[in-house]
Amino acid sequence: MPELPEVETIRRQLQPRLLGRTITEAAGHPSEKFLPAREVTGTTVGAVVRRGKYLIVSLSDGRELVLHLGMTGRLQFAAADPPSDHYVRAWWALDDGAALELHDVRRFGRVRVVRAGCYDAIPTLAQLGPEPLGEGFSPEGLWSALRQSRRKVKTQLLSQRPVAGLGNIYADEALWRSGINPAKRRISRAEATALHAAIGEVLRQAIAHRGTTFRDYRTLLGPGGDNFAHLDCYGRRGEPCRRCGHGLRSRAVDARTTTYCPACQR
Repeated sequence: MPELPEVETIRRQLQPRLLGRTITEAAGHPSEKFLPAREVTGTTVGAVVRRGKYLIVSLSDGRELVLHLGMTGRLQFAAADPPSDHYVRAWWALDDGAALELHDVRRFGRVRVVRAGCYDAIPTLAQLGPEPLGEGFSPEGLWSALRQSRRKVKTQLLSQRPVAGLGNIYADEALWRSGINPAKRRISRAEATALHAAIGEVLRQAIAHRGTTFRDYRTLLGPGGDNFAHLDCYGRRGEPCRRCGHGLRSRAVDARTTTYCPACQR
């Protein structure tokens, strides 16, 4: 699933192409997940912002088009002809002769249209924690949020409540970088401070490399991200830890495959 760096990369590429464009025609797969795509015909696009793993497109009529890419969703521009590819689940023709397509093989993505800022109908968006690269995310706030639950620290990070936008890749990376065992249920204030710094570091690094591609993720311009070569932990099971040299291991943490170093993430 695309995580914050991948979605932010797409947002940065999408904004200049969509800003000020009028949607002249729209179509959506006839399921409740994608059908709302049809509701925005005739509107003009304002800002494109990101919240966690969501893309939010402001519209001229006071509504927002909210997109979640799910597991395999990707956005691409094409000619403004109705798509022949049956994996295109939503489609928006623009007044410049192009069309934006949402391609989603497994149909885990979602399209919603809501009044601006009204996310009650999208609980996973409404209940997101602070943005990890924003001023509202602090070491003390992270420590306080993690203390409110006895769940394992990685599970809490993936819940999107202590901080928004982290998935399996960047949770593993941040926990490795801060030296915290993913299965730990309590962390100290000092560990929370280290984790806070690590989250920012790994996300900024990934954004600088346009995200991490393993299989499905593609940027809006076509190629995948280059961050795979810069991962320290995720996907490196059996390889030596870059900090201590011990072999990295994988285990399930609340049903999520997790890579860690048993020597320096005790």
